[in-house]
Amino acid sequence: MDEQRIWAPWRISYIAPGNKVASGDQSSETQIMPNSWQAGANQGCFLCRAAGEYSNTLAANRQNLVVAYDEHSVTLLNRYPYNNGHLLVAPLRHVADLSDLTKAEHLAAMAALGHFTKVLQELIAAEGFNIGLNLGRVAGAGVPGHLHWHLVPRWSGDNNFMPTVAGTRVISQSLEALWEAMVSSASGEVKHGS
Repeated sequence: MDEQRIWAPWRISYIAPGNKVASGDQSSETQIMPNSWQAGANQGCFLCRAAGEYSNTLAANRQNLVVAYDEHSVTLLNRYPYNNGHLLVAPLRHVADLSDLTKAEHLAAMAALGHFTKVLQELIAAEGFNIGLNLGRVAGAGVPGHLHWHLVPRWSGDNNFMPTVAGTRVISQSLEALWEAMVSSASGEVKHGS
């Protein structure tokens, strides 16, 4: 059975009272393209697009769901999350193998993963995390040419009857509302913190 997701952003009030709810539906927007791409970028790769340089950085970050970047990595919300707060951390370069990463790229990715576990614990009260990397299509990589880590927040009892019986997950917050909260927690700047 194929798993489905039900967007139920109105349910955020059960998790974090007082949050503003936004639809997060940006499917009708025209895709903003980078002014310049990283060297070796694949222009069909959404991670390369997120790592590009833009004249209107805020609009591009919002559309690409980028919450942070530094000179070696980019962190963005997963557009098709397993759970609320599901992040992707990727090197800026379009690279498929761990052995092709520089030490600086490895370190930047690990620093981002460490930083965002703390951010998500504070922001959405995550109680634990699954962190994973799928290398190659046979291992489950949806973007086999641009490796990326998944950071998936978890809570006690977050797996209810919906995935078991109906093959469906309920996501309780819109991507736009979570993006706003994450960017606000970084004082409006999209960057890695320490």
